[in-house]
Amino acid sequence: MEILIDYEASLMAVLQWLRSNRFLDSLAFGGDTMLRLCHELPRYSLHLDFWLIKEEVNEEYYNRLNIALSHDHNVTDTQNSHSSILFELLRETKIHKIKIEIHKAIAPLGTTEEKIAFSPHFPSQVLVRGFTLGYMSTKKALALLEYGEILDAFDLEFLVRRGVSLDITDEQKRRILLILRGFSKREIDLKLGSILQPDLRAYYSQKGFAYLQEKLSFEPWGNETKNTASLKNKSIL
Repeated sequence: MEILIDYEASLMAVLQWLRSNRFLDSLAFGGDTMLRLCHELPRYSLHLDFWLIKEEVNEEYYNRLNIALSHDHNVTDTQNSHSSILFELLRETKIHKIKIEIHKAIAPLGTTEEKIAFSPHFPSQVLVRGFTLGYMSTKKALALLEYGEILDAFDLEFLVRRGVSLDITDEQKRRILLILRGFSKREIDLKLGSILQPDLRAYYSQKGFAYLQEKLSFEPWGNETKNTASLKNKSIL
């Protein structure tokens, strides 16, 4: 756990560096780390993920970021593909490289807002623009449906506990319930145990995703028509 605490401080330092050097102006912060640093998601995350707010991230932007990062950090890998820009930074401890990924998809209008990124393990806060929790909940639900990953289930339950509604169809709710019921205790212990605090680790080992299952089971059904159309317009993250 000490390793993860130290790593999170390093993530905050890189995020602050990106803000200080004006590289965040065209980016929307998203993914698990945004939920962790901006909304206190109770698990650690290892990557910085961004999407475009506007189409200003081009070859010139990549070159400027590459030069600046290489000047101040130990860059061990860099890629500029059709779909994303990727950097890997080697930390002084040489344990867990920091990955920065900038997806070249444009954030849909109205899905981002200003947020404060913070950590108890770092002395400063960082102003960012990140995806709304409503948008993140839909994306997490779709990711869970596509990949069936426990971490997506954990993040989705966190968002539902925060009172965020799920803009998904009734059929998708049924499919998520099947996925949740399919997770074994051993699978939960192995994949969640190392990134949770002891009290939460014990809770999920005993209860699994009972809360999310209950919310999906008793939430009023009948949103098929309304939600199907809205999901067609949400294609990133």
